Amino acid sequence: MKSSRRARPLAALIAAVFVVAACQPAANPPSGSGGQIGGTVSVLATWGGAEQDSFLAMVKPFEDQTGVKVQYEGTRDLNAVLSTRVQGGNPPDVAGLPGPGPMAQFANQGKLIDLGNILDMNAMKDQYPDTFLKFAQVNGKQVGIFIKAALKGPIWYNPKQFTAKGYTVPKTWDELTSLSNKIAGTGTTPWCIGFEAAASSGWPGTDWIEDIVLRQSGPDVYDQWYQGKLKWTSPEIKKAWQTWGTIIADPKMVFGGKAAMLATNFGDAGTPMFANPPKCFMHHQASFITDFFVKAVPSAKVGDDFTFFMTPDIDPKYSGAITGSGDLFGMFKDTPQSRALMKYLTTPEAQQIWVGRGGALSPNKKVTQYPDAIAKQSADALTSAKVFRFDASDLMPDAMNAAFWKAILDYTNDPSKLDSILATLDKVQTDSYK
Repeated sequence: MKSSRRARPLAALIAAVFVVAACQPAANPPSGSGGQIGGTVSVLATWGGAEQDSFLAMVKPFEDQTGVKVQYEGTRDLNAVLSTRVQGGNPPDVAGLPGPGPMAQFANQGKLIDLGNILDMNAMKDQYPDTFLKFAQVNGKQVGIFIKAALKGPIWYNPKQFTAKGYTVPKTWDELTSLSNKIAGTGTTPWCIGFEAAASSGWPGTDWIEDIVLRQSGPDVYDQWYQGKLKWTSPEIKKAWQTWGTIIADPKMVFGGKAAMLATNFGDAGTPMFANPPKCFMHHQASFITDFFVKAVPSAKVGDDFTFFMTPDIDPKYSGAITGSGDLFGMFKDTPQSRALMKYLTTPEAQQIWVGRGGALSPNKKVTQYPDAIAKQSADALTSAKVFRFDASDLMPDAMNAAFWKAILDYTNDPSKLDSILATLDKVQTDSYK
């Protein structure tokens, strides 16, 4: 994350920001858990399936050591469910937060507990980069913690299939376009894409737009855009959508076309890459998707059957630009069980568990080992970044973020309506940034 709303494009900062880990749970009792407490703690978050399994594995040592039962509830409609429960006076004890933007809204309403006197802030400053602490703060108060992170912008492919077909990894957007056209020319669609995610449907497309805006128009435009200072109808943002449209608006480019993009769950979208013969050759998704790959195709081997290259440069002036994200947690009820869980979730012991299971990076600098070649490649991509920006949609107000998701679906359904879609986003921007 960034230390301010204008991130510092320093490779050294990025090297510190994301560190991948792969250790198994420590045999010793988890640090920060507070000993035997008993009772329960309710947790609301967005994870289901493999991600839910990993979170439950992450908190199992905490439950064993403290006697606290973690009552987990998962929902893909986190924004609406959490907002409704908070406003109705029935919040969970602890919850995943949709992003720094919604986090700030909850904090400004006085709904989040200040963690400054709950966490060991000296330990936090020692273990976490300043950027991760600052982007979980509102008005100088530590109201959130980051428990895992992800690299955004990887394009996944099967290196064996690339070699067999004589395809080479593109280094520029023009080369990516040429490769896509070459594959399409063989009668096979180059891309697999899926936007379905229940109430959050559309969000995978926002990652595409963010990657393109940053690489095409640069970090200053990116910052002005997510801060609500640059209209969606501006030439820079419209151009990003049009650039993306060369892929998603062309039926020859995406497996299953429009219908598949709108109906396929994001976690399943890359699976056709592993068919024999492949039904697509490339899939754009964050680093966590590896866990979905191996669950769907147990025979798939990391590095042999799937690896990635980063979304290529568009304008050479912004070469090496990278986007990333993190999972925030906040505390809505101050109980001994909530305090103990929040302390535990910040520890390297806790975060090592999820990372060791695959599909996660850790923002804790004490987590230092790599689980596999893909994890090392993810870390290398981040440490070599010349420009880093946090996921823009996560930084936007909740209403703007939701409208962005819907716009992705609307544009996919009918690209000819881009002007009216962007005009609608301008209206939401005017209202939501007040």
